[in-house]
Amino acid sequence: MAKSVTAVADHWLKLLICSVFALNAQLVFGDSFLNLTFLESAVSKGAVCLDGSPPAYAFDKGFGDGANNWVVFLEGGGWCNSKSDCLDRAQGYFGNSISRPFNRTFFSGILDQTQIFNPDFYNWNKVFVLYCDGASFMADVERVDPKTNLTYRGARIFDAVMDEMLAKGMKNAENAILTGTSAGGLATMLHCDKFRGLIPNAGRVKCISDSGFFIHGTNLPGAEYRLRRFAKVVKTHKLAKLLPTSCTSKMDEGLCFFPENFVRDIQTPLFILESAFEKFQIEENLIPCVGGKPKWSNCTSNLTLCSSTQLQTMKDFRSAFIETLEKVVDKSSNRGLYVHSCYRHGHFNGRDGWMCSSLVGNYALGNKTIGKAISDWYFDRSPFQQIDLKNELPFNCTSTLTHQEFGKQCEARLNN
Repeated sequence: MAKSVTAVADHWLKLLICSVFALNAQLVFGDSFLNLTFLESAVSKGAVCLDGSPPAYAFDKGFGDGANNWVVFLEGGGWCNSKSDCLDRAQGYFGNSISRPFNRTFFSGILDQTQIFNPDFYNWNKVFVLYCDGASFMADVERVDPKTNLTYRGARIFDAVMDEMLAKGMKNAENAILTGTSAGGLATMLHCDKFRGLIPNAGRVKCISDSGFFIHGTNLPGAEYRLRRFAKVVKTHKLAKLLPTSCTSKMDEGLCFFPENFVRDIQTPLFILESAFEKFQIEENLIPCVGGKPKWSNCTSNLTLCSSTQLQTMKDFRSAFIETLEKVVDKSSNRGLYVHSCYRHGHFNGRDGWMCSSLVGNYALGNKTIGKAISDWYFDRSPFQQIDLKNELPFNCTSTLTHQEFGKQCEARLNN
């Protein structure tokens, strides 16, 4: 169970390591690494990582007409759902703030600093909030575990970094976005209305969840497995009183970690970006209940090797995923939706999931890239709710190009 819960952390760790080795190539095309700032002042408030180290963030100051606009990104990286699991996590990248290579983090996608690759947000104030609590920035347990010295304080980390940003000028924001990927995408939905309340005078505040819509899948194999998994996160981090009361007043608190059970109650405009063949959810939440990973390893590493039975299982997931979304996402302009058919988890860690998504497969719903669709929705230029209903099988949308070559092709595409 613990291995399954932390698998997504391994996924993001691999991305982080790859980003570090690609530093020189990334900088050629404007992507950049920014230094982390360690928020030592937050320690006295009890806002600390699992291991007790201070929270951290990276900040890129806005300029020009973006000087009073803000985008806050919540990092993802799975959860821990037991003391032993959290103790292991506390010793690594997603449980403390002191293990990141060179104390830097990578800015790309919606955080990209280059105008051609991020035309609407490149000059905004951009904040990357490091994830080190294991519960989507939600826990607030006063007592430190005496046996492990673990602290469960994700909510305090969120509050401390937001206070820091308000002091830096976010209190005067004209436009603002709260966003995040994976566990950070779930955190985005859980904190969305709270974020809006922090800047009541801002003209436009919206939230964007990237790959954070984790489904219960009651009609899929393993429904109880998925519920137990999230229920253990809720219990370990004592989240019962911190989850949306609109949900916990009606059902078991473990169910209230699934967005489908609270997303309708979010008042702030929200955009949901997903794959109908959500890679993490299929591999970590479904496959363990339909044969296990060893039997699926060829299929998940190469979609052309999937058997007809395996493809049917993935199609069943797609049907359940789309059905769940359609039940809880209303048709108003306050909701945006982009659901493609690539076999992928996470988009905002690179340009292939943003303005150049059309270069890597079936990524242009409504003739718009992901970045264009989100930007148009955010600025009220046009609503956007598109689900790929034509393709019933997953696509491999991973680019085989080097980053430099991809950057060249991306720039050429955007210049046309």
